[in-house]
This record gives sequence, C-alpha cells and structure tokens, in this order.
Amino acid sequence: MSNPEVLIAGAGPTGLVLALWLARRGIRVRIVDKAAEPGTTSRALAIQARTLEFYRQLGLAEAVVAGGVPLAAANLWVGGRQVARAAFGEMGEGLSPYPYVLIFPQDRHERLLIARLGMEGVTVERRTELLDVAGKGPGLRARLRRQDGTEEICEAAFIAGCDGARSHLRQFLGIGFPGGTYQHLFYVADAQGSGPVMNGELHVSLDEADFLASFPMSGRGHARLVGMAEADEDADRAPAWEDVDKRLLRRLGVEVERVNWFSTYRVHHRVAGRFRLGRAFLLGDAAHVHSPVGGQGMNTGIADAVNLAWKLAAVLRDGAPPALLDSFEPERIAFARRLVATTDRAFTLVTSPGRLARLVRTGLAPWLFPALAKAPSFRRLMFRTLSQTAVHYRAGPLSEGRAGGIGGGDRLPWVAAGASAGGPPGGAGDNFAPLASLDWQLHIHGSANPAMARACDRQGLALHCFPWSAAARRAGLKQDAAYLIRPDGHVGLADPHADPATLERYLGRHRARAAGAA
Repeated sequence: MSNPEVLIAGAGPTGLVLALWLARRGIRVRIVDKAAEPGTTSRALAIQARTLEFYRQLGLAEAVVAGGVPLAAANLWVGGRQVARAAFGEMGEGLSPYPYVLIFPQDRHERLLIARLGMEGVTVERRTELLDVAGKGPGLRARLRRQDGTEEICEAAFIAGCDGARSHLRQFLGIGFPGGTYQHLFYVADAQGSGPVMNGELHVSLDEADFLASFPMSGRGHARLVGMAEADEDADRAPAWEDVDKRLLRRLGVEVERVNWFSTYRVHHRVAGRFRLGRAFLLGDAAHVHSPVGGQGMNTGIADAVNLAWKLAAVLRDGAPPALLDSFEPERIAFARRLVATTDRAFTLVTSPGRLARLVRTGLAPWLFPALAKAPSFRRLMFRTLSQTAVHYRAGPLSEGRAGGIGGGDRLPWVAAGASAGGPPGGAGDNFAPLASLDWQLHIHGSANPAMARACDRQGLALHCFPWSAAARRAGLKQDAAYLIRPDGHVGLADPHADPATLERYLGRHRARAAGAA
C-alpha cells in the first residue's frame, strides 16, 4: 500500500499493535522497519494485565496466555538469604480477568503480532527506512529508502514514530529527549541451569554491591538472568558471560549449565519533550525509555498505541474532529513522566553504590518486605500499580462526571460474569466482553430508563445492561448509573443520574460516535 492513511515507522510491539488496531477498524495502514527481520533475542519479557485486557479486545489474549508463563510468585533475596515471597495470583484476584504477570518474550510476541497483522492483509516492509517527512495541511510526504537502495515518496494523512529510543522521526522533527543514562552496564543471559532461583518463579536478589533478577521461561531450569556487568572501555571485545562476576550466583546456589545467548546494555531514563507535532506522533521507546523495574516499558508502548489508534480511527472513519487527537499527548505524556520518575527512584535504590542505598537494600529490605508481602492491601496496591490497571486520564479533556467511585478517565472496572448469580467468574458474560467491538458504548449495571435507551438508539450507540451485583458495588460502580465507555475501555462520561440529555451533550461536544453511526 504505497499511500496509506497512516504510515508507521517501526515494527516492534508498539507499532504492530497500532497497525493491528487500525487495520481492524478498516484504516489503510503501512508499517515499515529498517531491520531485516524481527528480533531473535529480547530483554522485554513481562506482559501486564492491562495489556492482556487490550489483547482480549483484539482476540489475542488467549493465544498470548497459552504461549506464556504466568508468574506464580515473586521472591526477594538479600545477602544470599530468601526474605520474602508474594503470590501473584492472590494479588489481582477480582481486579482483572488476568490477575497475574505473564512472561512472554518479545521476540515470540512480535512474531504472533506479525502473523495476526498478516491475517488483516498487512505485511511489515523490512529493510525500509524512513529518511524524512515533509508537508502541511491535509497530508504528509515521507521519503523512504527500500531494501534495494531505491527511494520513494509515501503520502499519508498521519505518521507514527514507533522506531525506538534512537527514533529517526523524533530527531527529524527536532523534538528533545531529555534525561540521562545510568552508569552501570547490565547483562541479560538466556540460561539453563539449576538452583533455588531457577524454580519457575520470579526472584530478585539484592546485595551490597550487586543484584540479580531471574525470570522464569518455559521449560524446566530455563530462566533469563539479569545482572550487572563490568564495563572495560579499553577492551577490544564486548563483555561475555565468562566476564560476569559469579559470586552472587554462587551465594544463591545457582549452577548455570548452558547460556543460550548473552547481551549487554545500558539503561536510560528519558521522556520526549512532546509526543505530537502536527500530524506526526511518537510512541513507545521513541517517546519514553526507563529502567526495567516493574516490567513496564513494552506495556506502556502498547498502551500508547491503543490510545492513539482509536482516536485516529475516529477521525479518519467516524467523523470525529481532528481536535480529538489533541488528547493523545496530555493523556500519555503525563503517565510517562510519572512512570520514569518512579522507576528512576526504584532503580537508583536497587543499583546505587551509595551508603544509604546499601543500607536500605541490606538492612531495611529484609525487615520491611516480609511484612508488606503479608498485607493484602499492599499486595493489591502493588498489583494495580504494576499491572497498569490503575492508569487513568481523569484530568484529560475527554473525561467528565463521577458516579459512585468511578469517574471520567478511569479504566472501566472489571465485573466477572455470574458475579450476581453465583456463577463462575470471567467468560463471555462479563462486562469486558462488549469491548471487543473497539467502539464507544454505554454500560449500566441495573436497569436503563426508556429515554436513555432511545438516546442510544438515536446516536447509534450500543447499550449494555448488566444485572446489579455485589461485585459491581465492590468495583465502585453505582446502580443504574450510566457509564459511557471509550473504545480503549476507559470511561469517558460517568453520570449518576443516567440523563439522556447529559449523554447527548457529551457526544455533541466531542462528536463521539459509534462506528458507522449517522
């Protein structure tokens, strides 16, 4: 497709999810990547619950879960001694259909997304590089270099830069990328072996001058090991597994039998000065990079893609005003800045050689974490934070009203199917099932008044009524209140009175229409 409506530069998970969502909405999309093939190794491993919820909307979650390894528990070690264990399954119970962290390596992840994108008739164009972009008004002209060295001009209505931390589009647009780089060099090793930290659970070990994280992979004794490496600027070769200090591994009783692959990297913490310039957008690592604490990076990029995709589709297909796209940057950049600041503090605490940080790691952590791990409120807070189910856009321009404990901008809380009738949780009857339409919709837990039903019919808006239940009350929903749900599963309008006039005023202000509505 030489002249798409949306041109995407970069075929990592962020670009692939953006392309897939747009393709499902019938948007003409073209995705290019200068790499010859998808990656065969990866540092990104964790898929959080919020990402799986997005994938359920796309019909992907089942395949991802089947191919991944749910984390049963996380363990903390200090000075070679296990001091705490927290079971993940208990942490998110009742908060999401996916109450766990899933390990699914990025290389396999990308291949699954590429296959699903191919089913929509879209193929990643490899060895195709974005050179520059020009144009104002209704479209852009992007200059591309193909794998044979020839160049072409691609005209598109919008362009999305999903091309990583060294984003060529970001540099071409002249958007700054302030932040810094941590002094340490880190390694990741795909390893086979034995020992307490190779038991299929997540393990993090803190020490006075070192740390190790072990992530379970499929197969007995298979794990990804992440730790500190020594950087020798005068060496004539890159560090290898043989150069890694093995003392911490020995204290943990780890026997590494084989290293399948090994790489080193430096960790950055940066947020782009802006995520949008005219018809160009930055997403994923092109917009923000941070430490791997909490397994947030890839998930944040995917959430960027979902946020932008439904808005582009609304403008290109549903008659929404271009001003709708103005909400992308404030919604996503605010979260990115908070995330980078938080992970920066946590990562500095874990890796800093300073006396205070060492005291916290080896003195305070062995006492504090066991107590916190036993507290249900702390475990649920940790799940909501790490899973990104707590991400909200309450201050955003599309967020209005409050009903019960849920306000405009909040993620729609999950209410399990059968919750009011004693049936099994989850399944097709839960309140997330209708989100597969990728469309605006109205949810009411209780009953809808006839006037509201008529208003939804006039607007071409799907109305979903669910039985009032104790689970809905616990989730913060209000009986008979109206919740207008955006295509990404966030609440646009929360109205405790379920007033049709309030609904139609909101829709009139934002011209939020269901796909295909007149």
